Amino acid sequence: MGKAGRVRSGVAGKLKRWKKGHSSDSNPRIRRHREAARSRFFSQPTGKSDLTVDALKLHNDLQSGSLSMERKAEGSQLHMEEDEEENGLLLTEKSGGTFLSGLSDCTNVTFSKVQRFWESNSAAHKEICAVLAAVTEVIRSQGGAETETEYFAALMTTFEAVESAESLAAVAYLLNLVMKRVPSPVLIKKFSDTSKAFMDIMGSHANTGGSPALRWVLSCLAVLLRKQDLMAWSYPSTLQIYHGLLSFTVHTKPKVRKAAQLGVCSILKGSDFMFGDDAPPYHPAAQSTAKFCIQEIEKCGGSKEATTTLHVLTLLKDLLPCFPVSVVKSCCETLLRVITLSHVLITACAMQAFHGLFNSKPKPSALTAELNAQIITALYDYLPNENDLQPLLAWLTVMEKAHINLASLQIDLCFGHLPRLFSTAMNCFLSVHSQVVSTTAQMLKALLMECIAPHIADIGQVSSAATSGPVSSLCKMFRVVEEGLSYKFHASWVFVLQVLRVFFDVAGKWAHPIMKKCLQSLSSLRHSPHFPYMGELDQVVGAAVQSMGPEIVLQAVPLEIDGTEKNCEFPQSWLIPVIRDHVRNAELGFFARYFLPLAATLKNKATELTQAGRNLEAKIYDTLQWQIWTMLPGFCTKPTDVAASFKGIARTLGLAISDRPDLRLTVCQALRTLINKGCETDIDRGEVSRFAKNFLPILFNVYSQQPGTGENTTYRLPVLETIKAYLAITDQQMVCGFLEKASEKLTDPASSEFTKNSILDLIVAMVPYADEHTMSRTYCIIRPFLESKEHGMQKKAYRVLEEILGGQRDPCQEFVSKNLEELKTTLLGSLKSASSPAKRPRLKCLIHIVSQLTADHEEFITCLVPEVIICTREVSVVARKNAYALVAEIGQAFLRFHQDQQDAIQKYLALMYAGLTGSVTMISCTVLALTRLLFEFKDHMSVEVVEQLLENVCLLLSSRTREVVKAALGFIKVVLFIMDIKLLSKHLQYMMEAIGNIKDDMRRHFRTKLKNIFTKLIRKFGFELVRSMLPEEHHKVLVNIRKAEARTKKQKALKEAASVDEDAVPVLQKGNSIEELLADSDDEEEDEKPVKGLKKQARQKSLAWLKEGEGDEPLNFLDANVAQRVLATKPNLNKDAKLKHNFQFASDGRLIIKEDEEEIQSKGIDEMAELMQEVGIQSKKAHKQRFREGDDEAMETSSELQYRAGGSGIHRPLARKPGFGAEYKSKKGKGDVKQKGRPDPYSYVPLIKANLNRRKKAKMQGQFKGLVKAARKGAQAGCRRRKRER
Repeated sequence: MGKAGRVRSGVAGKLKRWKKGHSSDSNPRIRRHREAARSRFFSQPTGKSDLTVDALKLHNDLQSGSLSMERKAEGSQLHMEEDEEENGLLLTEKSGGTFLSGLSDCTNVTFSKVQRFWESNSAAHKEICAVLAAVTEVIRSQGGAETETEYFAALMTTFEAVESAESLAAVAYLLNLVMKRVPSPVLIKKFSDTSKAFMDIMGSHANTGGSPALRWVLSCLAVLLRKQDLMAWSYPSTLQIYHGLLSFTVHTKPKVRKAAQLGVCSILKGSDFMFGDDAPPYHPAAQSTAKFCIQEIEKCGGSKEATTTLHVLTLLKDLLPCFPVSVVKSCCETLLRVITLSHVLITACAMQAFHGLFNSKPKPSALTAELNAQIITALYDYLPNENDLQPLLAWLTVMEKAHINLASLQIDLCFGHLPRLFSTAMNCFLSVHSQVVSTTAQMLKALLMECIAPHIADIGQVSSAATSGPVSSLCKMFRVVEEGLSYKFHASWVFVLQVLRVFFDVAGKWAHPIMKKCLQSLSSLRHSPHFPYMGELDQVVGAAVQSMGPEIVLQAVPLEIDGTEKNCEFPQSWLIPVIRDHVRNAELGFFARYFLPLAATLKNKATELTQAGRNLEAKIYDTLQWQIWTMLPGFCTKPTDVAASFKGIARTLGLAISDRPDLRLTVCQALRTLINKGCETDIDRGEVSRFAKNFLPILFNVYSQQPGTGENTTYRLPVLETIKAYLAITDQQMVCGFLEKASEKLTDPASSEFTKNSILDLIVAMVPYADEHTMSRTYCIIRPFLESKEHGMQKKAYRVLEEILGGQRDPCQEFVSKNLEELKTTLLGSLKSASSPAKRPRLKCLIHIVSQLTADHEEFITCLVPEVIICTREVSVVARKNAYALVAEIGQAFLRFHQDQQDAIQKYLALMYAGLTGSVTMISCTVLALTRLLFEFKDHMSVEVVEQLLENVCLLLSSRTREVVKAALGFIKVVLFIMDIKLLSKHLQYMMEAIGNIKDDMRRHFRTKLKNIFTKLIRKFGFELVRSMLPEEHHKVLVNIRKAEARTKKQKALKEAASVDEDAVPVLQKGNSIEELLADSDDEEEDEKPVKGLKKQARQKSLAWLKEGEGDEPLNFLDANVAQRVLATKPNLNKDAKLKHNFQFASDGRLIIKEDEEEIQSKGIDEMAELMQEVGIQSKKAHKQRFREGDDEAMETSSELQYRAGGSGIHRPLARKPGFGAEYKSKKGKGDVKQKGRPDPYSYVPLIKANLNRRKKAKMQGQFKGLVKAARKGAQAGCRRRKRER
């Protein structure tokens, strides 16, 4: 499109404009290029074409990859013929090679990096490839095996011969790759010559401006020095070469400097002799390296241009742990001296060096406990101001690592230094920066977990009487943290409470004598009005309950509830839910002697108040006693006195189960918790098992007792679960006795149907724990029920048999082996009478039977196949799942019966194919079973069998029955998912024809399934191929799929691009690593444009600020803490940084954030879920239930929120506004009512464009007809009323 506006004079006449009304014409008058192309379209070329048969064959070979580019001296043509017109273009294998031929067929994996990161536009990379190709050609011409040693020798020869800088850089890069894999003896032997060549290059390029070869030469020299043995380092020449490398660590070019620093670190840390059996404590060059660093710092440390100092400090960050202790001390003294310069960047780098030293946890040979403690003491002199953000964060992080390292060296010395750090950290809670406060809390919690928790047991009981040692230090630390509850720290209470919670967790068991006062302070704080951190305070007290035990907590903070209160305020009742949620590892006896009498007293008080007619107060006391009982499951979680205390509480628990329906669920939960989590020793398990004769009859009676009309029956399942848990620890003879009594009651004619069902449930629970003789008798009793016409009884009888057959205990295995033939006969005989509800346990029984059969029982398995196939269409989801599992189990049985795996599956398939000749239901069921069979045993099927199976199912796609077509489409979907694409491509045409032959009504009904299949086909074979194989009626769907795929791909790319942009935006929140904390952040300078003409030195002055004295007090430069007045953060700087994000908003303005993993994996999970549903492994009901559970969790989370929207903006009310005319609605009857002082209500028909749709004409007529009828009826009623009024 041309540029708008007037054209210059003299040009207007040359322009060709459209005539008026012809601006939309698409065919121009002048068509010179079109005519020229059309004239040559059918004409023959005049000259000889380069497209010859040989050239075409060469092109095809290159595309297929069959052409080998071997370098042969004989038989290959070295040049093209000069006379192309006479002889044509003759191409041979040799002429098809390029300068990359030696690279493309290089067999040494060392140079795979060159091939993998190929950049066609990079001249340096092309030079590297050319050098590698030439060197490879030379090695092959001399008959070499292309080993690393050969490449090293050839490259070194080339290295000494090349002259251009580009070739030198390419050879150095390849040497850097290959030298890492050259054997050490080769490098040791060639050390003198190789190092001389490298040193010459280093000397000649040291002062040049950024030679590309220098960085690779430095890397090669580092590898060469790293491979030398310990003896070589005793020679002065080796140290001289090393110092040459060391001098480049302060080079002005970043890449050169980085290569030298990495090389020095690799030498001192990773030399080969440092990993041997007789390795020295430190590298021989460590001392000279440290001396070099100290000299460089002292030489230029005090100058304003401290670039060299920064480079040396960066090097020391990695090297300090490698130095001997004497050198480390000198380096640390130097670091402390440079911190006094108050240069922000130098201070940050020095802190990084200290952090690297402590974080690496060096050995005592590098850092002794005394030196560690001295560094800690010295660092207190360089404490930044509490409002100086970045330096203070770095100081806190360094001190944390220093104390943790000191604890690993000498714990007593660490305990001596911790109180001072805790006292200093508490002052940081007064900082105005929230990040300082949170970092301080994290540091204190880390110190408690790393330094105190591992050694608190060795300290023993802590008391306030101690005056020295670790006990005294621990008391001082806790008192310091306890002071954080004062009002001075009210802005940081939430972080102080977090530290207190960790303190209680770590030391509560041993230091509770000094913590009782803190608990009282917490209780008083909770009673203060409008206290904002109730939840955090409850967690602190809960941590005390978990570590100290409820008895000690209640001694410090009494419950103040005894049943004699004059009012019902109960100010300390908040302790009950806290104890309930956190009590663990407590004394069960304490609950028996304190809480049980209290609960009984409160229950009696409630009863008295109910009799007196004071129902509200009675309800309060009844709720309190119930809350006390809810503590019992917590007391039963790993109690410490089960053997001594359970006997004192067992009778009360039994009476509660039988006589107190309101406590039944709680007591049953407590018993299950005690059995599963409390009986950790045989003594405890034996003590609880001793009362089985008392608890089990009570539980049996409660479960088998028929509830009254309107009575809640939710207790029955928990009672049954409690019975199963208790039976697991009950003596076998006792279980057999209970089982015999239950069997007698089952056969008693006087027993009601409810009683028989309950007894069968109890037999199901007991039979796995009985002996073989009792199992046999029970089997004889329940066998008639297998053919019962009562479906519930029949199902429960099969459940008994399922528990026997599936039991892992020896009596169960013995019973199955003895009665296998009878079981087979019984299961086959009861097939005709098996009801649909009984299919699930029946199929489970068959699974257990089939898994134990041998080849002699193949006839029995053959008889099961029709039943299994039919059951794949059962109504019950679990029954279908069991049917599919039995299909797979029968296949495993056939594999066990036959040596030839493929022959075994063919026999199984032959049995399955018989179902394809049956009814419509049988055919669809057979296809479903074949789908699962293919999914499970595809590796055991030959190609011919899979092809035959696919062809048979494709024939069924033309069926007129929806069930058959649905099953066949499911089979096709599974085939697309699991089959190899090469095998699938052979039958693609056949599959497409079968899908295209689907009837129109079937195609419309299964359009969703077909769209899913087409999507998978397009992803595998491409749009054009699939489109060409399908009839035209499917093309519209294919185009829609292509658009949807493109749209999805585009949205994904946009989302990824947005996430990349978000990552590029600098955020204010820093990470936990020292590098992130000490990152050079010039955020303060970003808002101010630099003034032109300022020098770098002047700009660096703005990196530090001086904090003036408070009020009228002048700044004292002689003060010892004057260093704290130098700030790296500009004071009183408030920034409003707004970051863009890609999150969605809820209706009330809240952000909706989804996890990245869910977004990434959702597509794959959905496809796998579909496949699992097709083969019967996973049901759609379970898939929906999983999403429903996720929604329930979200609703539970949202229901806990106390926030209610209201007001304006994001606090606007979320409820829908009442509809128009809602104020006229009648509250009692239908229709509208008149209101005084308001207009009369009228109804209007809205003018909606959709009402003009011709297809909705009849619907609209009906609506308007009813509307007119109602209006006419209302008008007539109004006329009659007016007449009466007249």
